[in-house]
Amino acid sequence: MRILVTRPEPDNARTAAALRMRGHAPVLAPLLRIEPVAAEIGAGPFAAVLITSANAVRALAAHPARARVTALPALAVGEATAAVARDAGFVSVEAADGDAASLVRLVRARFGATAAPLLYLAGADRAADLGAALAQEGRQDGLAVTLAVIYRALLQPLAADARAELGGGQIDAVLHYSRRTARHYLAAAAEAGLLPQALRPLHVCLAEPVAVVLREAGADTVTVAARPDEAHLLFLLD
Repeated sequence: MRILVTRPEPDNARTAAALRMRGHAPVLAPLLRIEPVAAEIGAGPFAAVLITSANAVRALAAHPARARVTALPALAVGEATAAVARDAGFVSVEAADGDAASLVRLVRARFGATAAPLLYLAGADRAADLGAALAQEGRQDGLAVTLAVIYRALLQPLAADARAELGGGQIDAVLHYSRRTARHYLAAAAEAGLLPQALRPLHVCLAEPVAVVLREAGADTVTVAARPDEAHLLFLLD
């Protein structure tokens, strides 16, 4: 199968390698470009650091507070993000089950309301309000979260080779990792006059909210990973 990969660099290279191992032909068309932000990270103290994306870990690499932050216990949204955190020097990393809800449950299991604030390394655009979910005003177990926006994801045009292959009906499946990129995929295809062709392939989505974007646009063949991680996403192609 020829499979369009919409996720940004450098994660798309890892996905492409995994697809080739399965006998597929990846077509890379990153719809986002990640760039670090000079985030203000206070002195703390912080009880732990929360990480919902490997992009946050990479953005931390050149930050002056890197050594101080990597010394904190880290709670990551899933095992893939946790692995990147360990490689970046975090000494203590624990992984949730791949989505924000499971990370909230993990944090609540590890920390009580009397804990020091939690440092949340985040992107400028976030699918979930992790701080609000943990604070939950009025709850006795509400937790304080300090937000540090450490990266931004900028929308990118649909690559010329991707447009050509969609227009020629050569793409068999498209991988979608977020609602934002799914919406942008549709908008970019519509702008190029290729929306009917862009809806035609199999659309393989990391989670149900992503799939809703494609179904509402008229895609007929949409599948959702059993769990929100890439292993389960790619399993749908086998």
